[in-house]
Amino acid sequence: METRRLEMLAELERLGSMRAVAEVMHTTTSTVSQQLAVLAHEMGAPLFEPDGRRVRLTPYGRRLAEHAVTILAAVEAARRDLGPTAEPNGTVRVGGFQTAVSGSLLPVLRELSGSHPRVHVLVREHEPAEALGMLAADEVDLALVYDYNLSPAPPDPALAVTPLWRTRWGLGVPAEEAAACAGARTSPELFARFREREWIVNSRNTADEEVARRIGALADFTPHVTHRADSLDLVEELITAGLGVGLLPQDRPTTAGVRVVPLEDPAVYMRAYAVTRLGHRDWPPLALVIDRLTERAEAGAFPGRVAGG
Repeated sequence: METRRLEMLAELERLGSMRAVAEVMHTTTSTVSQQLAVLAHEMGAPLFEPDGRRVRLTPYGRRLAEHAVTILAAVEAARRDLGPTAEPNGTVRVGGFQTAVSGSLLPVLRELSGSHPRVHVLVREHEPAEALGMLAADEVDLALVYDYNLSPAPPDPALAVTPLWRTRWGLGVPAEEAAACAGARTSPELFARFREREWIVNSRNTADEEVARRIGALADFTPHVTHRADSLDLVEELITAGLGVGLLPQDRPTTAGVRVVPLEDPAVYMRAYAVTRLGHRDWPPLALVIDRLTERAEAGAFPGRVAGG
């Protein structure tokens, strides 16, 4: 049932004349009559009857008019609550990778708890493929994801992507083997120094493994991947234990047993994004969270900032 027909019925109860209803609703009397006849057919009951030159509502019509007032008020409240200029109010479900959640999202949530207490955010830690799958299944409203400049994520026309920040990555090696990196001017030269070592990659995402294999190919070898770990702390522990080498954020503090060697020519950057389904970006509470994330990124308040990043 269309709310406009309910509005006509409510006005008819108030004004008692279809002509008067037509005037206040800026339409014709015949249109009002036709629309109310359709409403009566939808309800399966007579809603009005002649009363001289005017009409009056039947008991069915009066009862429906009472409901119409309540329904129209609820629709208007929803319009004010959900419109693009509305005060943000609602629950935003976020799925994202650990670095973005802890370094970018949590500071935003602390701010919003004071400035916008009606916005509630549910957080789930997931790698990009998992978060994007949940976004497609409408299990989250916002996905915080990443890719690498050497392993870019394919575009999806069904998604709206907001770039957040990028951070430089290097090769994590045991501190006692850092001397072996001396003189390596390019990433392939550096990788070639560790062609006989085992390599550590992410257990829930293939992007860093793709980067390692691409640079390895430039050095004419294929990295021997043996260990997979989702936690960067665990990657460091594996490196310290002498079990291999792997990519790590260049600006992240590391343990004494790990040295992160910069990668050049080509350099390696992780790029973070806020992703929503197309057409959902303007929902006020979701837009608020994304805007705050973007503001922090533009101000440099994000993990591993690089100049011009």
